[in-house]
Amino acid sequence: MAYKITDACIKCGACAGSCPVECITEGEDRYVIDPSMCVECGTCAGVCPVSAPEQE
Repeated sequence: MAYKITDACIKCGACAGSCPVECITEGEDRYVIDPSMCVECGTCAGVCPVSAPEQE
């Protein structure tokens, strides 16, 4: 299952910078993961300081 970014996101960009497939983009209120591109590696969750990314 792909990851999604929850409301806890503080828009620091750590997840986008670490994503190996570049499926994370900046949204209006938080960063957004394209589920069709996500390879479920968990890198985003590992670097997020507020644990915003979680598996769907």
